[in-house]
Amino acid sequence: MKRESKYDSFFYLLYLMWIALFFIFIVILGMQLIGYLLSTPRYGGPVSDHFNGKRFINYGNARAKGLSDVIRWMLNRKRGMWRETQEVRLGRKPDQNVNGVRITFINHTTFLIQVDGINILTDPIWSKRASPFEWIGPKRMRPPGIRFKDLPPIHAVLISHNHYDHLDITTLKKIAHIHHSEIIVPLGVQSFLERRNIIDDVKELDWWNSCVLKSQTPIEAVPAQHFSGRGSFDRDTSLWCGFVITTRHGKIYFAGDTGYHPQTFKRIASTSGPFRLSIIPIGAYKPAWFMGPIHCSPDEAVQIHLDVKSQQSIASHFGTFALADEAQTDPVIDLKSELKKRALSDESFLALEEGQAYDFEH
Repeated sequence: MKRESKYDSFFYLLYLMWIALFFIFIVILGMQLIGYLLSTPRYGGPVSDHFNGKRFINYGNARAKGLSDVIRWMLNRKRGMWRETQEVRLGRKPDQNVNGVRITFINHTTFLIQVDGINILTDPIWSKRASPFEWIGPKRMRPPGIRFKDLPPIHAVLISHNHYDHLDITTLKKIAHIHHSEIIVPLGVQSFLERRNIIDDVKELDWWNSCVLKSQTPIEAVPAQHFSGRGSFDRDTSLWCGFVITTRHGKIYFAGDTGYHPQTFKRIASTSGPFRLSIIPIGAYKPAWFMGPIHCSPDEAVQIHLDVKSQQSIASHFGTFALADEAQTDPVIDLKSELKKRALSDESFLALEEGQAYDFEH
């Protein structure tokens, strides 16, 4: 029998190493290709105080963390407890028309805003995952509080930015097909929707710009502190925003998804307020060193409530998708703790149950 030499072993190991490197290269190349295919078109408008000609910029220059920080976070995560459940009591079927103002929490940042016969949806998502794929990505841990088929006629949809948990193409296509809604988006998102054959009644707004719905309801886009991107090559190449809806009952402020910067919200208050009601995010805030630039914590959400001088606020962006390290119940617990600390009533900043409707008087 021929004896294997140390040189044969060396070349065999070298061969295995090259095979492994080849497969790693193929995996990286495949991931890059997927990232490229998922990336959205770049906005190409004029330079402004929040667009440098290539990318959009937050006031105060806050930015989402980069790849090295993502790796650090993933390697050191301390996840709180989340429990998937289907045992959610659905809200009653919404009325077709509401005389006054009714806000229904569907979940995450999806709200049905009904004002004097006009029905508006914010960041609608009924999909099981906030992801481009059905088999991977953040999974819905609680079902929507209103069934999609029970929605009243939807006259308008407000999209705050292009992340998968806020711009769900599957849901948006169904709404566009069934309801033929007006769709209001921030700069750079319209071209992405056009690629997905959503081409009718889309209006694109910059910060501080307004449009008027067919119902004669004014909508203004206002700043948020966040970022955008759906793939590997489109970070911050489209805008993110909040919205202000002007009604005869007062202004409604939908903050979208945002971190906290005091001057931003004080400017929103002075420029676009006062607000009769605000919808403010309270989730995806732990760990603070990683999430802080782009997601506000419950105590910062209360500060936003105070900064914008909101008469009444409602919590959003909690309990549905496990996007950060806080436990499922932490946002509401921390919100109530902060309200108590500041001697504010629980009723001043509500955390609704899925499907729960809130009516307010002028």
